[in-house]
Amino acid sequence: MTEHETDAVTDLTDLYAAYGEERLPPGQRQTDRFPVLSKSGTPSIDPETYRFEVWGAVTEELTYSLAAFRDLPSVTQRQDFHCVTGWSKFDCRFTGVPFSEIIDRAGVSDDAAHVLFHAADGYTTNLPLEACDREGVLFTYGYDGDDLPPDHGGPIRVVTPHKYAYKGAKWVTGVEFLTEPTLGYWERRGYSDTANPWNEERYG
Repeated sequence: MTEHETDAVTDLTDLYAAYGEERLPPGQRQTDRFPVLSKSGTPSIDPETYRFEVWGAVTEELTYSLAAFRDLPSVTQRQDFHCVTGWSKFDCRFTGVPFSEIIDRAGVSDDAAHVLFHAADGYTTNLPLEACDREGVLFTYGYDGDDLPPDHGGPIRVVTPHKYAYKGAKWVTGVEFLTEPTLGYWERRGYSDTANPWNEERYG
């Protein structure tokens, strides 16, 4: 076990039971590979100058260096990963900071209802706040006992095991809390705003 993993691993692979009878969502194929997909390639990020920011409808705006972010309370979870292009990878092990930890530290305003994730390559994606403030939504910096590789979103990406993976921004640089919904990059281009794999909500 590396310094990036906690002792206990939370198993979220049965999450599907709240949405359907089959672990593999309809229209998906299981793979042992972890394909690399992005809108424009892997950006170059300097770990020394990287900053993770929290702003918007919050009591306190936050800024963390990469080292400071990795010092926050963390969890390790085992989950399935579902890509909208039709593949699913089972039993992925991610380590990082729960979304709920950021909510607690920022003091989200009473009228905050939506979240917009921002990434180093200009990518954005959105979710209702209630879809983020739940077990499993993680700002992850570790994968399978090692650092999260850059082509999979390192130094930090979001994982959303109850949604298609485009709702989990790679190379995330911050999270904006909103009082009104704002569509993200792929959502503005016709992808589903809700992205439930078990309902095959791929496109709007």
